[in-house]
Amino acid sequence: MQFSAILTSLALVVSFLGTFSVSVHAQGRDNTHFDAVLLDMAQAYKERDRKRLSALLPQLSGSGYILEPWAAYWELSTRLDEVSASDLQSFFDRYAGSYQEDRLRVDLLQQLGRNRDWTAFNRELPRYRMADDKSVRCYQLLSDHVGTGANVNADFATTWLSLKDSDEACAATAQQLLADRSLPVATVWQRARQGMEYDRLRVTTQAVSLVNDNWGKQVNAIYLNPAKYLRGHATALLPKTRELAILALVRMAYLDPDQAAQEVRRLRWKLQLTPSDRSGIWGAIGKRAAQKQSDSAIDYFNQGQLFDMQDDQRAWAARAALRRGNWALVHEAIAAMSPTQRGDTTWIYWQARADLAIARTDAVRERALQALRSIAGITGFYEQLALDATNQPITLPPRPAPPTPEEKDAARSNPGLMRAVYAIGLGLRSDGVREWNYTTNLHVRGGMDDRALLAAADLACRAEIWDRCIGSSDRTKNQINMDQRFPLPFRADVVAQTARIGLDPADVYGLIRQESRFVMDARSNVGASGLMQVMPATAKWTARKIGLVDFNPQQLSERATNIVIGTGYLKLLLDSFDGSLPLAAAAYNAGPARTRVWRNSAGTALDGAIWAENIPFSETRDYVKKVLANTTLYGAILSGQPQSITTRLGTVGPRDVSRPESGTDLP
Repeated sequence: MQFSAILTSLALVVSFLGTFSVSVHAQGRDNTHFDAVLLDMAQAYKERDRKRLSALLPQLSGSGYILEPWAAYWELSTRLDEVSASDLQSFFDRYAGSYQEDRLRVDLLQQLGRNRDWTAFNRELPRYRMADDKSVRCYQLLSDHVGTGANVNADFATTWLSLKDSDEACAATAQQLLADRSLPVATVWQRARQGMEYDRLRVTTQAVSLVNDNWGKQVNAIYLNPAKYLRGHATALLPKTRELAILALVRMAYLDPDQAAQEVRRLRWKLQLTPSDRSGIWGAIGKRAAQKQSDSAIDYFNQGQLFDMQDDQRAWAARAALRRGNWALVHEAIAAMSPTQRGDTTWIYWQARADLAIARTDAVRERALQALRSIAGITGFYEQLALDATNQPITLPPRPAPPTPEEKDAARSNPGLMRAVYAIGLGLRSDGVREWNYTTNLHVRGGMDDRALLAAADLACRAEIWDRCIGSSDRTKNQINMDQRFPLPFRADVVAQTARIGLDPADVYGLIRQESRFVMDARSNVGASGLMQVMPATAKWTARKIGLVDFNPQQLSERATNIVIGTGYLKLLLDSFDGSLPLAAAAYNAGPARTRVWRNSAGTALDGAIWAENIPFSETRDYVKKVLANTTLYGAILSGQPQSITTRLGTVGPRDVSRPESGTDLP
């Protein structure tokens, strides 16, 4: 963003605020110079340029500039390895209670953990307010183990196995626990299997190296060609060869579940692997087959014992059973899940649906209906489905009392919120968002209460920082403000454009809320941009298709053009998928070609909720659910009438081959 544009954005963000206790323009001073210095420091921090950070900091130190804490944090964090204790304490004292203080403490705790300085680590740990960093958590457990001999195995396993990616702190903790014979080797191999199952080689390599640092080459060989590895290793009787063979079978399951099924049925594995081992492998095979929407998935799951499988595997067993209408297996798979997973609204809903489908007594049916009533509400996909299932209309809750002048003043005088507003206006969105989230969610244990959150959301809404407006209001538990949670920015533009091309504005608002939360300069890591997050190539194609002349991809940053292109593309998707919003939403996120495969693999028409739950990509599955829940509520807001998410979902089945297919050239 050009500096002149940044200043314009900054002026828009703060123009409504007037005077507040953390003054944006302290004592009427022009902050243009300080803004420029800070942006220069932000770039130097990205480049880890210690020399430049140290040279620039004196221009802001002691200035009273609102974002001075960020400048001080950036400069100090890059030289933690050489900073004195007095400099650290001076920073902590000067910026006590701020996000920057707590963030520097995270950096410090990680360094102290790496250095095994447990005395200093334990001195700083109680002062760490966020308490959400997994690396720090692993070091904390290691400190407890080393210092007091505490049995931390269960807590560590829960933390380590919950990580999707490799983590040096947790690996170091595992190494020490393993050396002290506190951590079972089985936990390490479980972590290694996770890596193969999720196609994360680094996770597997890191775990296996804890058992033997010389086995890296074998792990690579398994990853590249598991079938070749298994052909070269006839026996798997020793612990090493047995575990590596299991890794190869799990890797094979990821690459080709049918080939893996054929392999694991061989007599050698029945003789050399335990029933529990084979169940875990069948779980990996069944999961991958279910993700590929193969008819063989249920058969594969049935080869093992669900109780010996992992929760993610059992979830896919339930999904595969839903696709085939096998309600008994749905019930069995959910019953085998851990209590935590079973308590998720997804599985409460499907467990109740399974019970209703197979119930033989009124008592069972009533328990199922009671379970649905227990989760019914407007706050999410399955909550809304539960409302429909219990014949309750989806309507808007009453508005809570608006924030009082005192509550608004408290938000406007909150230093963390003010710094966040200013940083976002200056173009430092990620930094501002982190500080805002810390202030609302973590600064006080449990986060702000409902009234404070409503006031914070009001502050963000008035500044047109829509993502923080929505995010803060979404956290309230008892006082629900739908105007904040589901705002209608740019209403005139959206309504006019949707009327012109024949779209439901609720569909567009539901999609924008999920795509960008109305952040006009939003940009994804793959290059999609603007309100409706359109890729440049897709935008060019759509512009030609809808007759938009002289289009340039740079225009995607313009609100009106982005809406025209995004709505035009959504309309083309809906037309191609016979008006099905679940299909169009999936195509908008994952592409039309994949969505056609997922649609046609159903074989027969499926309940829209079952089809959505079986989308192979977790990101797209979550996206479709949220877009549908959003559009249902926007429908209620825009129409003032009760809504049904079940109606919007409809059914999803293979394309009618008797009709010509449209949109085959959609990008």
